[in-house]
Amino acid sequence: MSQAWPEWKGTLCKRSGGWNNTTYFVESGERRAVLRVYDTHRDRNKIEFEHSVLQKLNGLNLPFTIPVPILTVTGETLVQLEDGTDKFACLFGYIEGESPTEQDFGFYDSLGEAAGTLSVALAKVETGIAPVYRPYYELKTSYPLCTREALHGLVTDPPEPLKELLPELRILVEAHDNVADSLEQLQSLPHQLVHGDLNASNLLVDEADTARVTALLDFEFCTRDVRVMDAAVILSALLSHEDSERIISDFWRGYNRRVTLTPEELAAIPVLMLLRKIDVFLHFATRYWEGTDEVNVLQQQVRELAAEVAAM
Repeated sequence: MSQAWPEWKGTLCKRSGGWNNTTYFVESGERRAVLRVYDTHRDRNKIEFEHSVLQKLNGLNLPFTIPVPILTVTGETLVQLEDGTDKFACLFGYIEGESPTEQDFGFYDSLGEAAGTLSVALAKVETGIAPVYRPYYELKTSYPLCTREALHGLVTDPPEPLKELLPELRILVEAHDNVADSLEQLQSLPHQLVHGDLNASNLLVDEADTARVTALLDFEFCTRDVRVMDAAVILSALLSHEDSERIISDFWRGYNRRVTLTPEELAAIPVLMLLRKIDVFLHFATRYWEGTDEVNVLQQQVRELAAEVAAM
């Protein structure tokens, strides 16, 4: 902080949570900022693309707030740490608002409208930089370790810590095989930039009116994909909700005020929702095989994802 953002030098407080990044709140006098350290990759191009999108969106007068990177003393949006890890870090202005609680579900109409508004805005964004992340449907390219043989090996010869989860692994591997055979048809759908990870953990609501979404966060996985993918990602998280029918209806009402999907896009949503679940499974399987996570992280994800896939 003292070298890259000296005017923001102050007190740092580590924030809990997050699978891919470490986040600190920065108190500098009466000002606040958020320091993010990217933990899971050392790819400058991924971060520069994300930041380029955010800077373009910042000029579009959106009705909600998005993170905007604060430039370093050398005019960059990120800095590489000199602690031997080679990790990258960036600084964002603090955004007022609060994360919705598990009991909050009155914000889904507002989320639908915000997601639709963002989709329209992202369709206009041209960064001049190629995205690094591949579309969701390019599973083989995104997760080269997760071949069919490797995944079937989790079922036929699971590692000792995963043997107790054999029924859940069967559900996920079978779902992977089913969705992998349905991916080619997705390539003909309308494509554009998408957020890639819209969910309740990546938004803020108004503290005085928790039904109003005030910010959309964490554009790390922004890439070019099928337009309807963001809607499918949100819907995939709602099926297990105790009041799913109502909140899905709320979401669609808000989303449809901004975006009209084609019949082909609507028909593809069930496959895309399943694809989202399988993508998360492959993401954490890769992290386990690469040694990024301890096995308990994959165990937790397998339990949760299998239950959600079984309910679809």
